[in-house]
Amino acid sequence: MNTSIRRVLIGVVVFASSARAWTSGQESVPEGLSAPDWSSIRAAYEANRHVAVAQQAYLKSSNTDAGDNFGFSVAVSGDTLVIGAPFEDSSATGVNGDQSDNSASDSGAAYVFVRDAGGVWSQQTYLKASNTGAGDVFGYPAVAVSGDTVVIGAPGEDSNATGVNGDQNNNSANGSGAAYVFIRSGTTWSQQAYLKASNTGTSDSFGDAVAIAGDTIVVWASGEDSSATGVNGNQADNSASNSGAVYVFVRSAGAWSQQVYLKASNTDSGDRFGYALAVSGDTLVVGAPGEDSNASGLNGNQNDNSASGSGAAYVFIRDAGGVWSQQAYVKASNTGTSDSFGASVAMSGDTLVVGARNEDSNAMGIDGDQNDNSAEDSGAAYVFDRSGTTWSQEAYLKASNTGAGDQFGISAAMSDGRVVVGAWWEDSNATGIGGDQADNNAADSGAAYGFVRDAGGVWSQQAYLKASNTGANDYFGFSVGVSGDTVVVGAWQEDSNATGVNGNQADNSASLAGAAYVITGVTADLLGDMNCDGNIDVLDINPFILALSDPVAYEAQYPNCDINNGDTNDDGNVDVLDINPFVALLAGG
Repeated sequence: MNTSIRRVLIGVVVFASSARAWTSGQESVPEGLSAPDWSSIRAAYEANRHVAVAQQAYLKSSNTDAGDNFGFSVAVSGDTLVIGAPFEDSSATGVNGDQSDNSASDSGAAYVFVRDAGGVWSQQTYLKASNTGAGDVFGYPAVAVSGDTVVIGAPGEDSNATGVNGDQNNNSANGSGAAYVFIRSGTTWSQQAYLKASNTGTSDSFGDAVAIAGDTIVVWASGEDSSATGVNGNQADNSASNSGAVYVFVRSAGAWSQQVYLKASNTDSGDRFGYALAVSGDTLVVGAPGEDSNASGLNGNQNDNSASGSGAAYVFIRDAGGVWSQQAYVKASNTGTSDSFGASVAMSGDTLVVGARNEDSNAMGIDGDQNDNSAEDSGAAYVFDRSGTTWSQEAYLKASNTGAGDQFGISAAMSDGRVVVGAWWEDSNATGIGGDQADNNAADSGAAYGFVRDAGGVWSQQAYLKASNTGANDYFGFSVGVSGDTVVVGAWQEDSNATGVNGNQADNSASLAGAAYVITGVTADLLGDMNCDGNIDVLDINPFILALSDPVAYEAQYPNCDINNGDTNDDGNVDVLDINPFVALLAGG
């Protein structure tokens, strides 16, 4: 092993001076390496070039104004990003209207940004409701995007219409809520549909959450009151106040229609069924953070309501005939009163993540001790996996710097083997990627955490994310989105007066204007990142050597990391054969 470590050190010494040489076409073999070794390092470099986690863009609205709360909601799909500003005030309607007439207070707006082949972001369009009204809060608290389709909720909208494309002008149902569907053709956006509940009611707040996958849209009505249970129950019995309901719409040949009306299998007042939504293919997950049962795990007893506000999640599936049914009733493995399990949900394929923003354990990292409840409202997230039709818990996630009141799990997003979790009240004064988590001098500045799963199903934290202009009370992490290796994080109380992309972050003259941050490189390919900070750099050298020489000591010193990050040649072992690829990754990182 001493020889192996010596080779690592030789490679590390030479890579810095040699990387430029080989990338600029010089072919000389560095002193201290044989020609075959040098050839191996070069080949590994080309095969395993790694892009480190980094902030790509700082986004502001084109009409930044104090109190707009830009970044309250975010969503990303490929190279398209949508950001909501629910307290924007213009009276414009439709697409690219007049942004400067602020006569419709808190009407709300949404902004679409696109990324070009060079990684440069620009605003593509400015979206308003077709029936803009003061207090409609278009873009609160959710937006969603799938390809060329965007859906935006406006839970404060007041029309008495029902179904699809009804009368928008009869405002006799105060706070009934609506959702709006926009589509893109080329670079041009237009509104395709105006969605209302099938049982529109005053104060139902339809549009309080939205989700989309392809031709399926899901909308929550937070104030819906029916006592129905299950699928397509009686919508008219309003004896379960604020129980909540979910509506599924489908598109065929450009026309939208409501497919189903969903309620929990154990509907109860105040459960807020639908608070968080995620849809992937023919599977839908619904969070209900106000649910009260004392059950834990999968499909437990729903009727023991002795754990008030513990929360639950419900999985529904759709068959080939378009018929929906409930597949699972999901609870935390450590159900606790007021944990708010279901405050956030995210899904990709057969994997589900559920946030519990008020969970209290003092654990840190992956699968820690769930029973030490000394960090009140620190928050947690839970990963579940489906095999066939059976769900089981796969991981229990906590922040790497768990702190009371941080509310880790307020938001969650998932793409393939990546999960991003927000903690909007985290307090560190760090900026950027992998900063100092221990300096809690920026109260409620907020943070986000990137987790990845390796091929063996093992989860590890890859990145600790902060704003590039961290400020107290900015609430970075209140909203998160992820698509591939691109993450977007909203900070709706950020105060800068900048507009557009990568403006001046230092002028804090627009209180609560809000901002969003695009971060790239959050990828399931963690090879070489031995200290789990999201970067491949010299700080990974000592942990890599430790992993080679003493795996037990490595796992003790880096409990939140995966030693398999050192398997840089992907042969299933961390050994001397990983040295040259590691050096190559270091050179490329």
